[in-house]
Amino acid sequence: MSRLAVLIDGEFMKKRLGRTLRRFPTIADFRAERQKILEAYAASPLQPDPDLYRIFYYTAEPYTGEQTNPLDGSVTRYGDTPSYRRNQSFIEKLEHENDVAVRRGELKFKGWRLRPSIANQLISPPTSTGTVVASDLQPDFKQKGVDMRIGLDIATLALKRLVTDVVVVTGDLDMMPALKLARREGLRVYLHMMGARGRSQLRAHADQVIG
Repeated sequence: MSRLAVLIDGEFMKKRLGRTLRRFPTIADFRAERQKILEAYAASPLQPDPDLYRIFYYTAEPYTGEQTNPLDGSVTRYGDTPSYRRNQSFIEKLEHENDVAVRRGELKFKGWRLRPSIANQLISPPTSTGTVVASDLQPDFKQKGVDMRIGLDIATLALKRLVTDVVVVTGDLDMMPALKLARREGLRVYLHMMGARGRSQLRAHADQVIG
């Protein structure tokens, strides 16, 4: 019998679900997607009867700092925002799910950038006025340590022979070295991109794409 681990790039999953649902995902949405992943894996010809080892969910700790908008001097305390509470609640609920381990990286503030809609207006005359106001800016956050944790866990699973198969839920090309290592060590690698197109380089390093 094969033994399976599922490794989920949490930000990727949340974005894909958010686009489909047009809202922030709930734990019920996570459970539904988890079931789809397991069913898609079980439906593959070589793996009719999977034994689930664990689901690993990788995400960044929600940002709690405060930042000042450079245009109007307004201060946002991110630990007091609805976005923080929503994300923190989601993570805490995930930690209580059966067979789920949450791996947390960090979320770093990198500066301010124009909202995409405003940037498009500024480079598309004649509608552009060239005037930027405080509400046209949005914080630029970057995850740190998430990709590293996914790669380390894949390496551990492979080198210690804890599983025979992995399903990796991601669209991140940075995962290619980890997928290569897993296959070199004899694991079967299944890639689940939740309907995302392209990323042919990533597909080339999986044994099978499911979804």
